[in-house]
Amino acid sequence: MRAAGQPVRARLRDRVAASDPGLLRLTAGLRTAGAIALAVAVLALLGTDVTHLVAGALAAMVATFAIREKQRGQQAVTLALGLPVALASMTLAAVLHSSLLAGDVFFVVLIFCAVYGRRFGDRGTALGLIGFQIYFVSLFVGATVSGLPALYGAVAVAFACSALVRFALVPETPTGVLERLRKAFRARLAQLLSGQLELLGAGPQEVDRALERVREGTARLHETALLIQGRLAEGTTDEAVARLVQRRVADAEIAAERLGLSLLAARGAERADTLALHLPGAPVPSGGRRPVREEETVTLRRDLEALRLLVLHPVGQSAGTALSHLRNRLLGYRDEDNLPDASPAVQDAFRAVGEAARAVLGLRIALGGPQDESDDSPATARSREELDAEDAVLDADEEETEEERSGLRRPTTRAAVQVAVGSTLAMVGGELLSRDRWYWAVLTCWIVFLNTASTGEILVKGYRRLLGTVLGVLAGIVLAGAVGQHTWTAFALVLLFVFAMFYSAPLSYTLMSFFVTAALGLLYTLLHTYSLSVLVLRIEETALGAACGVIAAALVLPVQTDRRTNELLATVLERLGDVTRSAVEQLSGGSPVELLDQARDLDQALADLRAATQPLTHPVTPLRARRETARYVVALLETCAYHARSLAATAELLPTHPSIAADPRLRRAAGRIAHNIETIAAHVTDEHATAGIETGPSIASLLGRAVPGTPRYGRVTDRVLRHLQRLDEGVAGLARPLGVPVKASDGSAKASGG
Repeated sequence: MRAAGQPVRARLRDRVAASDPGLLRLTAGLRTAGAIALAVAVLALLGTDVTHLVAGALAAMVATFAIREKQRGQQAVTLALGLPVALASMTLAAVLHSSLLAGDVFFVVLIFCAVYGRRFGDRGTALGLIGFQIYFVSLFVGATVSGLPALYGAVAVAFACSALVRFALVPETPTGVLERLRKAFRARLAQLLSGQLELLGAGPQEVDRALERVREGTARLHETALLIQGRLAEGTTDEAVARLVQRRVADAEIAAERLGLSLLAARGAERADTLALHLPGAPVPSGGRRPVREEETVTLRRDLEALRLLVLHPVGQSAGTALSHLRNRLLGYRDEDNLPDASPAVQDAFRAVGEAARAVLGLRIALGGPQDESDDSPATARSREELDAEDAVLDADEEETEEERSGLRRPTTRAAVQVAVGSTLAMVGGELLSRDRWYWAVLTCWIVFLNTASTGEILVKGYRRLLGTVLGVLAGIVLAGAVGQHTWTAFALVLLFVFAMFYSAPLSYTLMSFFVTAALGLLYTLLHTYSLSVLVLRIEETALGAACGVIAAALVLPVQTDRRTNELLATVLERLGDVTRSAVEQLSGGSPVELLDQARDLDQALADLRAATQPLTHPVTPLRARRETARYVVALLETCAYHARSLAATAELLPTHPSIAADPRLRRAAGRIAHNIETIAAHVTDEHATAGIETGPSIASLLGRAVPGTPRYGRVTDRVLRHLQRLDEGVAGLARPLGVPVKASDGSAKASGG
């Protein structure tokens, strides 16, 4: 039974790791709910009344979620500084409680300072958040000067409980988080391979669903790679180890996506590239018209299953004879002589399996150190030698310094002014609705500005918060009637909702708002202030606060969605041009640069653009043409980013890989791509630009002489040429939706439809 149960437990662990990379959401939920539970328990043992129990619970929640630093020492300092900030905020709230005008003026000043404090990094953001939220808690529980000593005690207990849970009960270290993220990457890679297996065997009726699963798996793997990138600096003590892990994760990510594309081509697509993976509605090859023979399909399925087993095998645990045999067979496909007698597309699929197996081997070595080499075949031994040579190159480059990228910092002064104006409007309107609950409108206005940068983003966030609030009010009505005056049952449900709120926050803002509102309904019940009119008032105040936020964003130093997306689009194009130029320069024989860092900068810029286009791609937007254009442009940029990442990874192999050598002719062949990227970027930043992109013969033909038949060694490989060709086509494809003129090969120009 134990032997049978172990695989089930392992599968369950892998599924949890893949659904919550690094267990970041689970940790956030457990830590916040645990801090609240501990604070309530301690305060109850001290004989505190319900009002102070609620104050302590809310203060514990604030003290826990406000701290965002990754290093434990920095977290401790911020938490220690947060306590006097919280006490000062509560004192001022109580003192100014009787003076309406002075209290309102101070609240607006506090809001401005809290938002402006973001410019000072995570600590400034945390202290500003603590000051604002504790002031709000004081209003919520009706803090008075005479009641301050008891409230001080409740807040102090809450901060102490938060520290105990953070550092002792639910500890989280950068090293531990990075280790869990590595496991999540392997689990998501295995899930992607399962999706590719499904795609390979899917018939005409199942192919759309299988392709969607591959799309989703590719995006989730990329998301985990970005999370690992963001944790490498804190999670490793050795910069060389961080660079090595970064490199191996990038290799595995690119190899997995290339494998998916090769399987698509093997199914019978006339042409398969990342457009088939990213563009909605892209044609998919029919399962009934694929050129793969049955025996080749069986072999491919067997090899994909073997590759999946290699991925899931625990790192640091020596592989048995059977796994070593599987690894040797898969790595053997890297030799042309071992490929089956099949069509070029099918051969390329087997070749991609071999390259993916090499990437998995490199990932295992980077994460688990040296491994047993006694069962290595010649192909496996050569792969290890290549990986060792690449590691040596990385060690030699360790002295390179990292550039500071402060230019991406969001302008905090404008946001602070906008929030202050919006909060003032919300305060005035909220007091007209209710003299006692006006602060809900201010809170909503504050929240819709968090992590947003344009009017459209604020509008979408306000809509989602209002929807979640309405649903939460309906749930609160049901729960308040069911719980009644059962204090501990209500607190237990509040803890459950707080956990769900933090667990669901990265997934759905609407769902998070639902849990917040449902929990507040229970807190009102505990404070004996619950009524249907209070919950209806909550909806009204929420709608008012969201409207005031949108009005302030639209009228005070506005940043229109078009302007914001154009700025981010220009940044993406700039990063794309940097990666392409640097990779081509290195492939042409130029001096090496840190290509993977540039590729990750491109990925981050693309993620920012994708988030900023949400108002344009939201289902409720009435501008359907703009929605489709935004989706199309982002999809094309994802395609270009994939090929640019692949070029960067190939260029970094240059010093060690026997089939890749510098070719100076590439500078001339890639010049058109660089020119077109600059031209499109100029049109994005300047609507009066008139230059057009260039089209013409294929990239391979620009090398100056025929490539087929020439030796692979000493020449650029076919893979490099394919990536350059697809990148050239993807960049040219951006011209039509962005309205950039196109110059034909004869020099004439034709306008692109917008």
